[in-house]
Amino acid sequence: MLGDTGEKARLRGEKLAARDTLTPLERQQKSLSITEHGATGLPFAPGTVISGFMPIRSEADIRPLMEALRGRGARLVLPVVLDRETIVFRAFDVDTPLVKTGFGTTGPGEDAHVLDPDMLLVPLSVFDGQGQRVGYGAGHYDRAIARLYEKGKNPVLVGVAFDCQEAASIPAEPHDVPLHAVLTESGLHWFSAPSSVPFSGQNAV
Repeated sequence: MLGDTGEKARLRGEKLAARDTLTPLERQQKSLSITEHGATGLPFAPGTVISGFMPIRSEADIRPLMEALRGRGARLVLPVVLDRETIVFRAFDVDTPLVKTGFGTTGPGEDAHVLDPDMLLVPLSVFDGQGQRVGYGAGHYDRAIARLYEKGKNPVLVGVAFDCQEAASIPAEPHDVPLHAVLTESGLHWFSAPSSVPFSGQNAV
């Protein structure tokens, strides 16, 4: 019988394979649906620092969503991988050039300001109906979220994925921090009410 770590690895492989079977057109269409749901559904005040991400491999393309959130007054940041242990969040303004930042990612260069996000749009490999998530195995977001908590921050965590990445359940380990919500092509689904932003309780699951 697989332990929790082994089960997470199995789910990761299974759901990333399912995501990879989506055609480019299907990913584009589903990504546009994600934008539509997130652009109006995510609650935040102008000036809120929101972390997005540039898509790699077969991830959802949330670049249109980030621009929609910018239009609502969000201040955007992008995660930048410094090493195998650490990511930081650098300001992503309209005119910010993007550079290769390692590990197959792109982001703002070293001259961009580092900011602590109030809301994180989190890429993932698997999610379940209780808000548990499985990342890509490196633990970058887990450590980044832990550091934000250590600073007294309480960021809103919104997973971004396609519906095909949902699992019936994910084994929760003591260090796991559940998502507040997940955003997919079928909608924005809340698991718990975040304390740091207005919350209407709509779309709760």
